[in-house]
Amino acid sequence: GVEFGARMITIDGKQIKLQIWDTAGQESFRSITRSYYRGAAGALLVYDITRRDTFNHLTTWLEDARQHSNSNMVIMLIGNKSDLESRREVKKEEGEAFAREHGLIFMETSAKTASNVEEVTLTLA
Repeated sequence: GVEFGARMITIDGKQIKLQIWDTAGQESFRSITRSYYRGAAGALLVYDITRRDTFNHLTTWLEDARQHSNSNMVIMLIGNKSDLESRREVKKEEGEAFAREHGLIFMETSAKTASNVEEVTLTLA
């Protein structure tokens, strides 16, 4: 299903509430996902660096996000599972090139080790 999380962060003395809706890229939630984009200030497109198919679907998800959001929504491209370098199927340079081509902010993270997770949160906010 769709997972939801929220957290408060402080940036420049301002309290900001982040709401995170995780659809795990499941096709069955595409119509629901579209309604989340409408009021969103930002979106994270996350792919698994150990699974090429997740990278290959990014264009579809990006088109969907842009079509159903406001024009100034910040979109970040995240290559996750950077701790699994030995199983990498998507080169970091490929992620960087996709982000550059589509005007996205790019980072690689590891949810497991928390590498760059805080940086993503602060950049998106």
